[in-house]
Formats: sequence, structure tokens, C-alpha cells
Amino acid sequence: MTSSALVTSSAIDPTADRIAEVSRNTAETRITVRINLDGTGQAKLHTGIGFFDHMLEQIARHGLIDLDIDCAGDLHIDGHHTVEDVGITLGQAFARAVGDKKGINRYGHAYVPLDEALSRVVVDFSGRPGLHLHIPFTAGSIGGFDTQLTYEFFQGFVNHAGVTLHIDNLKGINAHHQCETVFKAFARALRSALTRDPRAAGTIPSTKGSL
Repeated sequence: MTSSALVTSSAIDPTADRIAEVSRNTAETRITVRINLDGTGQAKLHTGIGFFDHMLEQIARHGLIDLDIDCAGDLHIDGHHTVEDVGITLGQAFARAVGDKKGINRYGHAYVPLDEALSRVVVDFSGRPGLHLHIPFTAGSIGGFDTQLTYEFFQGFVNHAGVTLHIDNLKGINAHHQCETVFKAFARALRSALTRDPRAAGTIPSTKGSL
């Protein structure tokens, strides 16, 4: 990641669909992310890393988030900059799309199994970045995706979305299953946290009055 990133963004009226677009251009990656938090789970994904696209699709499908990500990264080096910078840009898009957070549940959690694997994810749209991640991967790579980059993706996301995120893979033997349960549980936790509660319409979900 370089310090010369150029970020542009736009978002629409938060009383309508929560939509944002963010572009991030550096010497290492050129990324555009478009999201609709009130979508139907449609995804258009082009990161150049097939397994990573598969994981991002889980966020869209199981979070009911329309997600369009286009990334041209320095994959001739490795996938690190691509995965980290997609996390950063996606986090920026979430922060803009969610707006002032009025009326949302704020908290979300999910347990997701896949055969022998089971993962738990808990998220808080607190405005305070924090990542606590435990995934004892049983393999170093999955389809060309370096499993260490899972941490880099989520670290980039939480830092720029302003969320507290706890991720625990509780069981798993197959690394593909471990990773997929994490991303699916993340999606379901996001969906829960971002759902609008009609009883709390117009209210910030905090006794401080701001998040």
C-alpha cells in the first residue's frame, strides 16, 4: 500500500437505497467498488484472483448486497496488494453507504457451517476499528490464494469501515471450507447489523448519540 492513494466517492440519499462508489488508484492497484447495501445479492467481480472472487461473491449473495468490484493489481508480484487494497476500498464504500447509521441494528452475528467446518463472526458498526481473528488454516494456499491474505483483507476493511469485527473458525479440516464459512458468516453478520429496525427509525443506536 502506498500513501499516494487517490480516493473519489459518491453516495445517494440515505433514506433510499444505501449506495456508494469508491475508486482507489495507487502505483500497486487500480480499484473501483460499487455497493448497494439494500440489494439482492448480485455480484460482478474482477480481481484477477479466482478464489478471492469466490469469497467476495459470498459477501454479496449471503449479505444481500449488490457488489461490483473491478481491480487491476500487480499480480506479477503476488496477491498481497490486490487483496489488502480491495479490503480498504470496500471498507470505504461501506462507511459511505451506511451513512449516519440511524435506524440500523448496529450489531450482527452469525454461525455458518460447511461440512466439517464451522465459523462464527460478530460485527459492531461502532465507528471504532478493531479486528480479532483466529483462523487456524490447514493449508497455506487455496487455488492460488494465500490464506495469510485473509487477515489483510479484513484488516483493511475494518480500518476503513470503522467496525469492530471478531472472526473465529471454530472447526475445520479443509482450508477451502474454513475460509468459505468465514466469508459466509461475515456476510450474514453484516446483513443482520445493517438491517433497519422500524422501531428505531431516525435513532442512532448508541447512548452517546453518535457512532
